Amino acid sequence: MTHQPPGEPPARRVRPDVQRNLDALLTAAAEVFESEGVDAPVRRITAKAGVGAGTFYRHFPHRSDLITAVFRRDVDACAEAAPAFSQQYEPVEALTRWLQCFAAFVAAKRGLKTALHSGDPAYESLPEYFHQRFVPVLAKLLDAAAASGDIRSDLAPHDLLRAMNDIVAPDDDGYTQRMIALLVDGLRYRPAGANPLTAGEAHA
Repeated sequence: MTHQPPGEPPARRVRPDVQRNLDALLTAAAEVFESEGVDAPVRRITAKAGVGAGTFYRHFPHRSDLITAVFRRDVDACAEAAPAFSQQYEPVEALTRWLQCFAAFVAAKRGLKTALHSGDPAYESLPEYFHQRFVPVLAKLLDAAAASGDIRSDLAPHDLLRAMNDIVAPDDDGYTQRMIALLVDGLRYRPAGANPLTAGEAHA
């Protein structure tokens, strides 16, 4: 499912073959960007997607069009994973799994950072798009976990997203996963005045 960007007119229905080519280009571009960077030759992307240059440029006249489309597509995929996690898992587990999904998104987007912070006006709307898609889904996950009594209820989604951006290590997934586990543990609810160290010692 493709999320319609805010403020844009409804998308026209696309023929199945055209949509397949578009999906193939976006998937190929994301993989090439991750391994070679956003300046990788177009021929690498078209060869991986199995389409011609004409098809590529019909969809993406400028490289910034492609980079923007890849970013939005991956933002949408990550945001849309949240409801499925909520249906399948208990609230804290759903939150943890979505944070892991978000961490993978952040790690994969390292190749786009240079472009997104280049000052090109084509990318000006992307930070707002990021927040519009991620803040509401994270807020729901946090609210559900807080309502279950498992985590504290005073954390703003913006703060957690910022913390996640800081702890993701693109080249060390093990470190990232350990930090997510530590972060979630720090969110867990404890009665006022409880000392986590004392509680741990009591079970030693």
